[in-house]
Amino acid sequence: MAIRSTLLATFVGGAVVVTVLSGCGGETDPVSGSAASQPTVSPTQSVAESHPPGDIPDNQAFVVFTAADRQYTVKYPEGWARTDSGSDVLFSDKFNSMTVAPYDGFYQPTESFARSVQLPEIAASTAGFVPGTISTLRRPAGQVILVTYQADSPASPVTGKSIKQDVQRYEFVREGRGVVVTLSAPAGSDNVDPWRIITDSFTWLP
Repeated sequence: MAIRSTLLATFVGGAVVVTVLSGCGGETDPVSGSAASQPTVSPTQSVAESHPPGDIPDNQAFVVFTAADRQYTVKYPEGWARTDSGSDVLFSDKFNSMTVAPYDGFYQPTESFARSVQLPEIAASTAGFVPGTISTLRRPAGQVILVTYQADSPASPVTGKSIKQDVQRYEFVREGRGVVVTLSAPAGSDNVDPWRIITDSFTWLP
């Protein structure tokens, strides 16, 4: 009991001595025990999750665009800026974009035509062009030719810099009338679902 009293008195008089005595006596240090009870913060907890700048949010809403000649409709992301250039329409948000461009005259796309004619034309007029793939897909509107490639984006009006983009060019056709829907996003963006929503929504009107 005398030893316990001495330890208590020493603790009140100076915490450093308590540390030495308690260490000798094999008891728990209340100071170090208090520090050990504090939660450990992982280095990763203070680092925000990073996503490619072109990822479209999962909760993105879409609205319907109807062509001026009422030949077709297609969905586009709500809130994106719209720019008209003749019969072409551009919807954009930062480095993401969607262009809808009808063909003039008769058009019947094929993989062979895309490979031998269209791809060289695109390469000649596209900065940073890197060829991708050419394939045939099915969408609710019918058979579609898909041309993929990479390109440099237009320079940012703020920074003056360009970034590498993944581009998907969908060519829709009905009875010789063609419409191209081109989707662009920063390279590495995960926009599989929104791009599918857009291309599935393309509808020819009666």
